[in-house]
This record gives sequence, C-alpha cells and structure tokens, in this order.
Amino acid sequence: MGKYIRIIGTAIILAMAAMTPMSQHPAMAASAAEINRDAAAALQTLYDSEPAAKELAAKAKGVLVFPSILKAGFIVGGQYGEGVLRKGGKTVGYYNTVAASYGLQAGAQAFGYALMFMDDASLKYLDKSDGWEIGTGPSVVIVDEGMAKAMTTTTLTKGVYAFFFSQKGLMAGLGLQGSKISKINK
Repeated sequence: MGKYIRIIGTAIILAMAAMTPMSQHPAMAASAAEINRDAAAALQTLYDSEPAAKELAAKAKGVLVFPSILKAGFIVGGQYGEGVLRKGGKTVGYYNTVAASYGLQAGAQAFGYALMFMDDASLKYLDKSDGWEIGTGPSVVIVDEGMAKAMTTTTLTKGVYAFFFSQKGLMAGLGLQGSKISKINK
C-alpha cells in the first residue's frame, strides 16, 4: 500500500511541476510583438513543410496560430501556449490555449498548431464564445500528411481545419484531455 501512495504522491508532484508554467503564465507571457514574430515564423515553417496548408490559409476567413505550446505530464498533465488570430494576413486578436489531461501518460513536448476557419459561422463562434472548448462548437478536422495531399477546394466541407507542426520532445500515452482557447489582451 505504501508503494502506491509514493507513486501517487510522485505523480502529483510531477504534475504540479508540469503545470507550474501554466499557473504563472502572466509572468512569463510573451509580448504582442514576440507573439506576432513567432506566429509569422511558425506559419512560414508550416507552409514550407505542408503546401496544402498555405493554399487552405489563402481561402480561410481566419487563421489562429499557436507557434509554441508546451505540454508535460506524468499521469496528470497540462499544456499552455499563446497565439494570434489573423484575418487577411493581419493580426486581429490574441489567444491562449490551456489543457489538462489525465491518464497513462509521461513526458514533455513542444509543438505548434494552426486552426484554419473556413466559414464565417466558425469564426463567429470563436469571436462570440467566452472561451472555445475543443469538442464543442464547430467541428475540427485534424489534417495529417495523407489528407493534406488529397485536399482540394471541393473536398473542404468542415468549418475548421487543424495542422500540427514543429513537434519536439517525447510525450507518450493514452488519456482524456480537455482543451480551451480563450481571447487575451496584449
């Protein structure tokens, strides 16, 4: 019994350490200029590695890009990142993404992702909601390498497409995750 209590205690301590950056995010938050610079570089990296993303972004009503999201956990985990919403290539708002997870997981990683809003209804939902929880509201289609090669303007039927890129680190496991995107002031 004592062995299991030590394991659970260790898991809680590691999870708290992993989530510390999330609880202190105002102190470590990037400036608007830094977020814009990082977002522009991240989008260029995405477009260079996935030409379909560039074509999709050209048709999108808005692109929400998170250049770097940090994720860590052991049993319990968390992630945090800041990004920008661009319409017509211009920044119109700043957002953060926060997630917590629970399950068989261990590790740490950094990654970026971009959400392409293809219709006014999906973009309006983001603008009007008090924090958008992935899994509610517009459906999100994760674009993998195979799908990106098969995409054409006639196959685009959903409101939001997501591209993940620049993954570094190692995070493995299975678990439940809740993620929320909220507008922030910069």
